Amino acid sequence: MDMHVDGKTAVVTGASKGIGLAITQTLADAGAHVIAGARTQTAELKELIDAGTATFVAVDLTDPAAPAALVAAAVERGGPDILINNVGVATPRPGGFTSITDDDWDLTLTLGLMATVRTTRAAVPPMVEQGSGVIVMVSSVNAFLPDPMVLDYSATKAAMTNFAKGLSKELGPRGIRVNSVSPGPVTTDLWLGPDGIATTLSSTSGESPEAIAASAVAATPLGRFSTPQEVADLVMFLTSDHAANITGADMTIDSGMINTMR
Repeated sequence: MDMHVDGKTAVVTGASKGIGLAITQTLADAGAHVIAGARTQTAELKELIDAGTATFVAVDLTDPAAPAALVAAAVERGGPDILINNVGVATPRPGGFTSITDDDWDLTLTLGLMATVRTTRAAVPPMVEQGSGVIVMVSSVNAFLPDPMVLDYSATKAAMTNFAKGLSKELGPRGIRVNSVSPGPVTTDLWLGPDGIATTLSSTSGESPEAIAASAVAATPLGRFSTPQEVADLVMFLTSDHAANITGADMTIDSGMINTMR
């Protein structure tokens, strides 16, 4: 299926691994040129750069000036046409709410919300000038299912989803669509990495990380984790002309985890 992004310039934050890397690869495969923002360049990103389908911009998005520098690289190419706000951080909090320090809150909110706000603020003026653009926020089901294990992350994702909905109302009349996607558990380091949720809970519960990961989706209708590629495919659809009349939507990809109407 032609996704109609050939020749377009896309900005992806947190592009070096996990969901961000899958989105970057998918956009590049569909013909877009991706401005890939991350702190470090991975071997997978280097392949895209060597192929001429991506440009790596080394940025630490906790720096308030970094988002504008990232978007500037897209402006040099006549964009951005697409912005994917993916960067964020989720740290398991087995000690509960009182263990989350001000510094913890600041880091989670800075990467998960303020980096998105700043990158979007830099991208909107050139999109408005060209009269078109697509913005997708990678949120989480934790925006609607707050979890004390990742309480600061949950609150941050709720704010991001709200931001996307409100912004869609302002920018729609200017030709810019804004949507969000809310994955449930995904096969990334957040859940399955050495410092991920499964391993952290394993150290306190005595259960194996594999058992804990399985229990996270056992009660869902489909009973499994999503893959980064499946999330990237949903994001790809929302960036394409096939979703030309979709804005202000939040789409879950969660194995049916959210089982109520909302």
